[in-house]
Amino acid sequence: MTAAHEVPDILSQEFAENPYPVYRAMRESTPLIWHEGTQSWIISRYEDVARAFKDKEALFTTDNYAWQAEPVHGRTLIQMSGREHATRRALVAPAFRGNELRDKVLPVIERNARELIDAFRDTGSVDLVSGFASHFPISVIADMFGLDRSGQQALGGWYRAFVAFTGNLSGDPERAAEGARAQAEFAAYMLPVIRHRREHLGDDLLSALCTAEVDGVSMSDEDIKAFCSLLLTAGAETTDKAVAGLFANLLANPDQLAAVQRDRSLIDRAFAETLRYTPPVHMIMRQAAVDVTMSGGTIPAGATVTCLIGAANRDPDRYKDPDSFDLFRDDLTATTAFSAAADHLAFALGRHFCVGALLARAEVETATNQLLDAMPGVRPAQGYDPAAEGVFTRGPKSLLVEFTPAAG
Repeated sequence: MTAAHEVPDILSQEFAENPYPVYRAMRESTPLIWHEGTQSWIISRYEDVARAFKDKEALFTTDNYAWQAEPVHGRTLIQMSGREHATRRALVAPAFRGNELRDKVLPVIERNARELIDAFRDTGSVDLVSGFASHFPISVIADMFGLDRSGQQALGGWYRAFVAFTGNLSGDPERAAEGARAQAEFAAYMLPVIRHRREHLGDDLLSALCTAEVDGVSMSDEDIKAFCSLLLTAGAETTDKAVAGLFANLLANPDQLAAVQRDRSLIDRAFAETLRYTPPVHMIMRQAAVDVTMSGGTIPAGATVTCLIGAANRDPDRYKDPDSFDLFRDDLTATTAFSAAADHLAFALGRHFCVGALLARAEVETATNQLLDAMPGVRPAQGYDPAAEGVFTRGPKSLLVEFTPAAG
């Protein structure tokens, strides 16, 4: 095992500007690091991170979410285990797959993408981050909940505070305080809505959660509020950065952009490769249940483990030419990329595989199709800067593009 001072700190400016050289150094020479700032052990190799996520040996827990997420969300399924986790997942999962996703959610996704694009489709230019990606998932989730559109601005502020809280690796007290305020405000807004919805059921996600029951177990108002908070945070942040990241990657590889423009069935492959190459979430934490031997040494029981998705997804022992974006690569399987059998790590793996993965796929596929339709000849504009920002989550700050407005 190695001390963190031998590679650039994950809290340093050098890391924030470009983490990938640091990831490479970690994988090659320091695969297990004790990091004083986060009081956690850092792992970076694909085999180690995949093992922690799959956890077939019951060596890891998600107990870390009790301090990392519960203060802002409440108790949610990400920190549950065993029968409790299976039951809670069974209560919420049906809303994100199959007929429910196709018949109820997909029309909401399509409408929101179209309405946002209508604001710029005739202008010939847009910042794909501020003009589309940062608004799209929030509007989708608000409509899925059946919420008044007037609340969307507040939802955006709350979810960003929640993301900042869960990714507060340096323990910044101001971020912690902002998260606490957002939690109180979100609860004050959401709980009355949930209580009203129980009395006036509709054809929306909140109504489905209010009436869901598995083996005699149903969800309390607080349970529903906590899940809504989690979905707002995880769903908005990841889809925002996934849409922007996919376009940044395609614009950097014009031949692959042209291929996707010609054959839209390649969008799934482009999204899967984006999840590998520039994942929206760069790190997820776990907790060691017992002493665990990994590459480079042993993690002691009870310790927090920071699993570096961004590093593992570019491990040359798992992927050929991992620092190149290639939607045609043969060592990444698009057909399983949005299931627990995925061979990238952006959605985690195992029983805690992201419950909203198919929702994210539907959002990104729909958004990409509509954007490509509306932006013939899309190309970087003057001032285009795909530079990414963020440590815990990461994505482009802006993407200024030009295009030739479609006739009619």
